[in-house]
Amino acid sequence: MKHSTKTIGRHRAALHLTLALALTGLPTAPGRAGQFNLPDIGNSSDTLMSSGAEIRLGKAFMRQVQATLPMLTDPLVTAYVETLGNELVAADKSAKGNSFDFFVIDQPVVNAFAGPGGHVGVYAGLILTAQSENELAAVLAHEIAHVTQHHLMRGYEDQSRLNIPTIALMIASAILAAQAGSGQMGMAALTGIQAAAMQRQINVIREDEKEADNIGIATLAAAGRDPYAMAGFFGRLSKTSRLYENNAPEFLRTHPVDTNRIGDALGRAAEYRNHQRPDSLRFLLTHARLREASYNRPEKSLAAFKASLREGRYSNETAERYGYALALLRSGQLDEAKAETARLLSAQPSLAEFIVLDARIDLKQGHTDAALDHLKQAISLSPGNWAMRIAYAESLASAGQPRKAIEQLQAVERVRPGNPMIYELLSQAAIRSGEKGASFRYRAQQLYAEGDLEPAIKQLDFALRQRDIGNYEAAQIQVLRDTWKEEERAQKKRGHDPFE
Repeated sequence: MKHSTKTIGRHRAALHLTLALALTGLPTAPGRAGQFNLPDIGNSSDTLMSSGAEIRLGKAFMRQVQATLPMLTDPLVTAYVETLGNELVAADKSAKGNSFDFFVIDQPVVNAFAGPGGHVGVYAGLILTAQSENELAAVLAHEIAHVTQHHLMRGYEDQSRLNIPTIALMIASAILAAQAGSGQMGMAALTGIQAAAMQRQINVIREDEKEADNIGIATLAAAGRDPYAMAGFFGRLSKTSRLYENNAPEFLRTHPVDTNRIGDALGRAAEYRNHQRPDSLRFLLTHARLREASYNRPEKSLAAFKASLREGRYSNETAERYGYALALLRSGQLDEAKAETARLLSAQPSLAEFIVLDARIDLKQGHTDAALDHLKQAISLSPGNWAMRIAYAESLASAGQPRKAIEQLQAVERVRPGNPMIYELLSQAAIRSGEKGASFRYRAQQLYAEGDLEPAIKQLDFALRQRDIGNYEAAQIQVLRDTWKEEERAQKKRGHDPFE
């Protein structure tokens, strides 16, 4: 049965909310309508969880995210969010010793969350809603604080008897809602669970949020960013909520803002120097890139960017022209896209966003050698730029050089293990190069990263049966299979409870 885009969006939003609740064990009581609650999942407390258990929980969390939410696979956007997130982590003294992983969810939802092990997710909708880089930084700083202050484990300590079955039931209800094509069954299941989930008092939840706000504001100031950005973002969402009233979009109804929280944030910000830091070009380009991709039809995107440029309705002309060039490419107007990109490159010849766009246009025009030469030269100057290296690998694969593409992707995988997108590209390249055994192995690693352990093991079995697998590679695959089988047995033994 087919559903409208709007209906699917509502189902996905409900699924996200249920997932967040399942992982926090926190309720959505009606009495909390005056509160702006980004999901307050934090890192683990050393007194309650061993480092090994924390790692297992973090992996389980990410597999659940991979399995239930659409991950954005755009390396340029992800690389930007990582850069901003790591800047804030470096400025937060309490983050010392914590590892962080920043990723983007491909949904037009204004939200962000932090999971165990320092996994911080931000929705594409939030990036688009942020009117400045400081506002986006404010949300990330808030989520980083949830990790460093162990808010997840505080909640787990309060609900230790009920948290695990609550998690299982809530995730089950989320899956039920998604599979049934209606949120009613899943929400009914949640209603029956909420009574058991309300062990943690609302004032404790508010204290967690206030603490995350305060530490996040201090982090903004330490990073040389506007400490008032958090209150500004909350206030703008609050005004929007009042404007829409009962017809507010779901993301505003589930993220209410009250005057007390805004006032507290303003008071905390007043303790620091007000830094008027302009938006970086990368933020503006990321914003334009996501805005262009948000149009479901290329002609709409093209018309929107053409109109904004004609009427001067933009905050940065370079970013607007970048969005226009992307729209031209998507609509198939390659010569116009090439000319627009050439103007961008003449002003910023080393910027990854422009280099990758230019290479994509060259490939579409059949200028394969030009695309490969440009990307190769750019990588030689910036060898650590993994987003450009992926673009280079994709170009090599499309140019009939899959073996070289594998080499580039393997270099990325060594520094970014566990990324399903990279394993998918590796599997495709291996198929093109005729390495059937390797393609099964990479497919297995992709499935494992996405949370599908049993089919991942089966793919390893297929890999071991292939004649093109050498002895050394077969031994590596066998070790990996033994490790995953042990993990599978451990999961069955503890009933899929990642805390044990």
